[in-house]
Amino acid sequence: MIIDHVGAVLFPDCWELRYIGRISFPIFCFLLTEGFRHTRNIRRYMIRLGGFALISEVPYDLAFHGKTADPAHQNVFFTLLLGVVLMYVLERSRELPLKVLEILMVMSTADLLRTDYSFKGILLIAVFYLLRENLWLKTVCAALWNFLWNGSIQGYGALAVIPIAMYNGERGRKMKYFFYVFYPAHLMVLFLVNQLLQKT
Repeated sequence: MIIDHVGAVLFPDCWELRYIGRISFPIFCFLLTEGFRHTRNIRRYMIRLGGFALISEVPYDLAFHGKTADPAHQNVFFTLLLGVVLMYVLERSRELPLKVLEILMVMSTADLLRTDYSFKGILLIAVFYLLRENLWLKTVCAALWNFLWNGSIQGYGALAVIPIAMYNGERGRKMKYFFYVFYPAHLMVLFLVNQLLQKT
């Protein structure tokens, strides 16, 4: 992620950094579904994501759009929050038509709010959640998702299925708050560094 953002903010002509960074979002979506499955309190999970979505919005807009508020773009925490909301409602639905409707509604909400990765991000979260018990199908569909972006560099994100397929199902170190804080913090640092570079 940080490689991707360094490329986007500081070295926009260095596409190699963006290629590497494309693997981050699919991994985040996969970890989100794992977090949903193992969290003890889903409402706290939503509140945490929502809180950091709000905290991250100003650093996100400053780093990527040069302004403190840009209604046309919302940071990725909003996408992840909507993804958790989707999994929450899917968990309580039994009929397939209802599940499809719920997915389409949340995808439309992401598109309306203009969240990072928009409705396609919600679709990927749905893929990881609905196919969570089928490793082969899950990884194939997740890889194919990266090619929905016509003419985009997101195709390199298909490489994310390699570490995803190697996941052993065990919990790593308890560092969740570090990563939550790291997102807005590193964006603010990148913004400040970019400002300094423009003045020199």
